[in-house]
Amino acid sequence: MSIPQPVVTLERELRGVFGARLQSLVMYGLQAGRHRKEIRTLALVQSLTEQDLRGCASRVSAWHSSGLATPLILPAKEFDRSLDVFPLEFSAIIADHVLVVGDAPFDHADVEDADLRRACEIRARGHLLHLREGFIEAAENGNALAILIVESAAPLNALLASVARLGGRQNIEPEAAARHTERILNLPGGVIADVARLVSVHEIPAVDAERLFPAYLSAMESLVEYVDGWAGH
Repeated sequence: MSIPQPVVTLERELRGVFGARLQSLVMYGLQAGRHRKEIRTLALVQSLTEQDLRGCASRVSAWHSSGLATPLILPAKEFDRSLDVFPLEFSAIIADHVLVVGDAPFDHADVEDADLRRACEIRARGHLLHLREGFIEAAENGNALAILIVESAAPLNALLASVARLGGRQNIEPEAAARHTERILNLPGGVIADVARLVSVHEIPAVDAERLFPAYLSAMESLVEYVDGWAGH
């Protein structure tokens, strides 16, 4: 694919900051972020100093104005040693990126299944805890419950993509990720897909929220149990 002009400019300006220490620049999240306005990038460098950060900070407003998210910048060795700490985030970058300049940075990057499963469980349990806490705070107010469900849709889609990645499915569409999760959990009714679709809406009627929530909560409990017991491909 052709490299957008803002990314070409970013590469030139990063080269001005880091010189030969800029090892690689990639765009990422191209499939998962098709509806996102900002372009996401990752720069791997040989070293990173406070002066480098100041040099980037002086340019960040222009980057944002051109449609770029703040680039993720880190030393290449730090990236390699962080794969077990951020397995979901970095495996998503590895699976969905385009090299802009430099050496192919991920040829030897390896995210362990155990690290991926653990991170997925953390995300799933956190989502479940958030729903339970939010339900209590809603205090049987249907409108508050509706807000809780709608605001949970984006994190749910991220969770579903992680569950799909755990099963070896990369760059899966949100709708397909929801169906995949419903299938592996043997869930009837399509409640996960129903909530996942709410990422594109601002509100739902209180009556719909009251109908959705019990099945949604039950589905998340099943998902946590599934991820907790996941034993590999």
